[in-house]
This record gives sequence, structure tokens and C-alpha cells, in this order.
Amino acid sequence: MKTPGITLLGLGPGSPKLLTREAWHILENASEIFLRTRQHPAADGFPARLLAHDFDHLYEESASFEEVYAQIVDEIIALGRRPDGVIYAVPGHPFVAESTAPEIYRRAREEGLPVYVVEGLSFLGPMFSALGLDPLPQTSLVDALTLVRGHHPPFPPDAPALIAQIYAGHIASEVKLTLMNLYPDEHPVRLVHGAGTQDVIVEDLSLFEIDRSPHIGMLTTLYLPPLGPHTSFESLQEITAHLRAPEGCPWDQKQTLQTLRPHLMEEAYELLAAIDADDLSKMQEEFGDLLLVLTMLMQMVSETDFNSADVIRMISAKLIYRHPHVFAGLQVDGEEAVLRNWEQLKAEERRANGEAEKSLLDGVSIALPALTQAQEFQERAARVGFDWPEIEGVIVKVCEEAKEIRAAADDEARAAEMGDLLFSVVNLARWLTIDSESALRQANERFRERFIQIETAARRQGRNLGDLTLEEMDDLWEASKAIR
Repeated sequence: MKTPGITLLGLGPGSPKLLTREAWHILENASEIFLRTRQHPAADGFPARLLAHDFDHLYEESASFEEVYAQIVDEIIALGRRPDGVIYAVPGHPFVAESTAPEIYRRAREEGLPVYVVEGLSFLGPMFSALGLDPLPQTSLVDALTLVRGHHPPFPPDAPALIAQIYAGHIASEVKLTLMNLYPDEHPVRLVHGAGTQDVIVEDLSLFEIDRSPHIGMLTTLYLPPLGPHTSFESLQEITAHLRAPEGCPWDQKQTLQTLRPHLMEEAYELLAAIDADDLSKMQEEFGDLLLVLTMLMQMVSETDFNSADVIRMISAKLIYRHPHVFAGLQVDGEEAVLRNWEQLKAEERRANGEAEKSLLDGVSIALPALTQAQEFQERAARVGFDWPEIEGVIVKVCEEAKEIRAAADDEARAAEMGDLLFSVVNLARWLTIDSESALRQANERFRERFIQIETAARRQGRNLGDLTLEEMDDLWEASKAIR
């Protein structure tokens, strides 16, 4: 049987008995067929007279799968131009987890070549039969080769996922490492080998063990159960949207951007306090509280204007654009070069947005604490070279500003000189790679703890703190310093 154009034929998931009647009819009547790979059980059941070519040699000769697939597509398109056309067969279904067939289909349609699709049973049906599971309502279907190029799972963890094309141990190892950025090492998973064949094997393992399986091969797929309910950003968005819905919470429904503003600042400072205390348990809680406020704010805005997808799209594009040394192959020499390039890119953005006259410092929030704002001003100025050449100059400036306070003529001048001194001290902290806001917060906490110890010591003596002399209080202060 000779058909002009291109016939895309699905070979089913494995066993020859799972070929469709249409596919078998074509195979029986064809004289020649081209296989993406002969490494498929159905190939062993072809009619004896059928001449089968394959592209397995390309997998050994080419540097990447993308290169292999591009060569296959080009060759099949060329063969499809023949008067007799070409039959191209792929594992499973031509349009399920198959890179070459959709591109061949697109290219052929562009050229006006006839394309015939012969449906095949995909690996998904036998896969879920082996697992005894229904993929609904929201199982993610993921390509292992795409997953390993990333650093974090690109699907919600509160739903299951099926990760196909784990054809070798090193792929399983890389998949494992990417998944472990979110899932615990001991997360229970299932490896399914040979779904759709009589030799199907289902292994129950912990995530960290998957690359140790001796059964990994061309027909291996990983089933990843959910991490648990309410573990995805989408789940949190659903909760906040529900709270704001007509059937939701009256308090949440009445909130506005302005009424939540104090909560945003409060949660940010509570997170900072947890970070300063190096309290991991508290950090986890405060990250959640801050994320809740941010998600609720985005939900409010989405009811009238942009939504969370717009926010994520914008910040993602900004990060990619401002990191060409990571995403675009730009060569940079060290952190300082990165920061200089960052400022150049931001300047280009300002020009593109008609904000060429905007100051380098305009992007620093006026709502920041004064110490943080001062340090950010100084860091931005330093990126374009406005800085002391050596730290000695900074130290001299601090001493100079301290002297000017004593020489100030009145309260207003003293206040101005005190501001200059604080600004210079912040600059010294920056030179020492110390975050001035955090340093002062830690100093405040030390003072609080030591003063409480003085109060406690006075009570133990049966005395009021105000009854102690300055010398006595100073002795207790020095004693408190020895404790911490």
C-alpha cells in the first residue's frame, strides 16, 4: 500500500497485541516503514516482509535529543515529498509524549503535504492500569528530559505527577535531584517498567532510591504521589480567593490594600526578627504569614485589575533580562561586574520606558527604615563608582562627623550633623559587608536582654531598679555581658 504524503502511525505502548486494527492493516500492506526507534516491543511482531528502517544510530551520533529529533523531522519531511510518501511509526500515540510527530505534522501542513494520523494506544492507559489509579482530576504529565534541565519541579506538589522517559539510571538520578528541591528524600514513589507489556513491573521506592533500580529502561516511568494537601501556591490562592468570595469571610471581604498595609509591614518585621534569631521554626511560620498577606493583596488587585500570573510573569521576565550572565551566556567577571551590568540594564529599561531622567536612587522605597534606605542609597551609588577608594577614608569621615557634632552651634545643626554621622556609620557598615539595620536590631536585642537581667538581679536583692546607684547598675551590666 502506497500513500502519498506522511502517515504518522502509533505503535501502542508495548505489546504487539495492543496495536490498533488500523495500524496492523497498514503494517500488513506496507512494504517499508521508518521507526523513530526499534527499541520497542511492537517491532518484534511486524510482518516478516516489512522492511523497517530506524533512527537509532542518531541517538549515538548526536550530542543532544533536540539534535536527534531535528534530524528525524528533516528526513521524514524529505521522504514525505516522494510520490509514494512515507510511513513513520513512533511508540505509543503520535501526539502523546512524542516530540517528533507534532513537529512533522506542523511542517507538513506548512508545505501542503498530506498527513494521515493513525491513532495508537498511548502509554498512559496501561500505566494507570498498572498503578490501579485514575489520573483525574489533575495528574501532571512531565517529560523527564525537560525536568532535568530545570532546578525546581514545574508542577503543583499537592497533585500527583507522571514523569515519562526515564530511560537510564543517570536520567533517574538527575530527576531525583530536581525533585528533591521540593520533595523530601523519603517521599514514597512508584517506578513502572514496561507498562503495556506482559513483563510490567511496579516498584515502590523512596525518592532517593529511584536511580538504584535495576529495571530502568526505555519503558520506565515515575509516578510521583502528591506531597500532601495545601502544599502548592495554587492551593493558597484558592483559599484566599474563597475567603474573599461572597460565601467567604466577612472580615476578609471588607479588607482593602490600605487596611492590609500595616499587616504587611508587621509580618515583614516579624520575619526579620525570626531571621535575626536564627529560629527556623519561627521562620517557617513567618514566611507563611508574609506569603498569606502578599497572596491576599494580589487577590484583591485581581478582582479589578492584574492577577498573580501577571505579577509572576513580570518579575520572571525582569529576572531573566537582568541576569544575561545566567540566561543568555554573557561572560562577567565577579560580583561587582554583575552589579554594574545590572545598573546598566536598569538604565536601559528606564530609557525604554521614557524615564531616562529618573535618578538611580528613585527606585529605593521611601518606606524603608532609615538605616536600610541609607545603605541602599550608598550601594547604588557605589555601583557606578561614587565611593571611597579605600575603607580608611570612610573611617576618617566617621571621626570627622563625630567632631562636627561637638562643634555644632545649635540643636538644628546638631541634628543635621547627627544625621551625617549615622549616614557615615552606615557607609562603614557597608564597607565591612555588615547590614546596618540587622546590626542595630541585634544590638537592640542585646541591650533588651541585658537590661532585663539588671532588673532581675535587682529584684533578687529585694531592691527597686531606681534605688541602685549608677555604679551598681554598671556592675550588673558588666555581669550580664558575661552571660551573653
